[in-house]
Amino acid sequence: MFANVVVIVIGAAFGALMRWALGLWLTSHAAWLSLGTLMANWIGAYIIGVAAAMIEFWPAFPPHWRLLLITGFLGSLTTFSGFSLEVVGMLQAQRWGAAVATSALHLFGSLLLTVLGMATVSALRG
Repeated sequence: MFANVVVIVIGAAFGALMRWALGLWLTSHAAWLSLGTLMANWIGAYIIGVAAAMIEFWPAFPPHWRLLLITGFLGSLTTFSGFSLEVVGMLQAQRWGAAVATSALHLFGSLLLTVLGMATVSALRG
């Protein structure tokens, strides 16, 4: 049990640092879109697609790696709550177009990238 906690904490620390770095780096380039949050969610969507396909194709995928990657790293990298807060802020500022565009980009982009992550593993398997 303690080993599980340790791997989750390690993954979460790296995911949180990556999310913070993306926010610092990208939000200044497109603040109206909250590009850091979008990229964190898109990167996480692709990685979870890859991870899900690997777990499906290789049932012996080590449980500790799953906890580190999915529960820890992706759990802290991706952010539905941050996305929600940003869209609510746009709605409160009556920036309807930005709110709709941001919502669509997060939802459809994440779904597409999850599928692409799974397809990547399938293609590499041959």
